[in-house]
Amino acid sequence: MSEPSTNPVREAILELTEAAGPGKSISAEQAARAVSDKNFQRVLKDVRAEAIRLHKEGTVLIYRKGKPVEDPDAFKGVYRLGRPAAS
Repeated sequence: MSEPSTNPVREAILELTEAAGPGKSISAEQAARAVSDKNFQRVLKDVRAEAIRLHKEGTVLIYRKGKPVEDPDAFKGVYRLGRPAAS
């Protein structure tokens, strides 16, 4: 069996939110720039899609105005990404 290919967008989100620490968040733009500084505007849509997947699995939360969004499929506009608080 071959090794699954890594998803650079997912890796960037996970690394940056881990480095930020609990209670801190990163911007979607930061994650996109970590993947591609030149093409970060194009990467933003991939960041949004991956953030929704991570939010649904509970790995990363999408924040809007300081609170986790309830329906990640419906969120629009400015958002940030962070780790859920440790239980």
